[in-house]
Amino acid sequence: MGKRKGRDISGWIIVDKPAGITSTAVVNKIRWALGAKKAGHAGTLDPEATGLLAVAIGEATKTIPYITDALKAYEFTVTLGAATNTDDAEGEIIASSDQRPTDDEIKEALNGFLGDIMQVPPKFSAVKIDGQRAYKLARDDEEFEIAARPLWVEELVMVDRPDADHVVLEMTCGKGGYVRSIARDLGAKLGCYGHVLRLRRIWSGPFETEGAMTMEQIEELAKTPELDNYLRPLEDGLCDITEVRCPPESITRLRNGNAATVIAHDVEFNEECWASFEGQAIAVGHFRSGELHPSRVFVS
Repeated sequence: MGKRKGRDISGWIIVDKPAGITSTAVVNKIRWALGAKKAGHAGTLDPEATGLLAVAIGEATKTIPYITDALKAYEFTVTLGAATNTDDAEGEIIASSDQRPTDDEIKEALNGFLGDIMQVPPKFSAVKIDGQRAYKLARDDEEFEIAARPLWVEELVMVDRPDADHVVLEMTCGKGGYVRSIARDLGAKLGCYGHVLRLRRIWSGPFETEGAMTMEQIEELAKTPELDNYLRPLEDGLCDITEVRCPPESITRLRNGNAATVIAHDVEFNEECWASFEGQAIAVGHFRSGELHPSRVFVS
């Protein structure tokens, strides 16, 4: 395998993903449009979901975990009265009910999904079961169970009730949340079944859909210098962790992966931080006794 050709550029491109395209396809399109060597995204959106997809380019891919771990918000519409095998409108209806909850019953039920909850991912999801993707097993009609996993739900509110069959909700949650599971479990709790009709991610960590690029803009500006103007700095991916200053004499040591002295205030022992020199990220690591012990280093 030869080295992948491409430009050494780094940063974030924030996309408002349309429905009908996979997150991976968006990443590939941006990598091609920028002529970049490396790209990745922070948190998959289902093909039919829309909204914020944060795409990391080059060295920014090393900051993806910090965006994946950050809080994110979704607005979604739940269809009440039917469960599907995929927990969204793409699947086949597997159970239905004529029962419809009142607004107050919905609001009351939502309280049970706040804080630290345990959530079972949908069968049609990328969760791995004995090395196989769950959706592959589900497509083959295999019998399997997915273990519940913890999820932090900061907020879950009803924002609209357009009609008896639909409710629009907004959720702010931590890493690894499945909106389809919320719809399924809410429907079960209300005794009427439910699945996701529409889903949109509004923001993720420091990134918002406002001002995000459309796929049309990316197509239009592909392979032109103007596209570079839309690159957000790599450092935006580090905004949730503490910044410490790197004196000039420590730059080389940190870049080589060695512990080095940094200038820090109010930083706890072993806290994860990032070291900057003139605003530019040098390394991420753990702060111990006046030194940063790097775990990730950035190539300028």
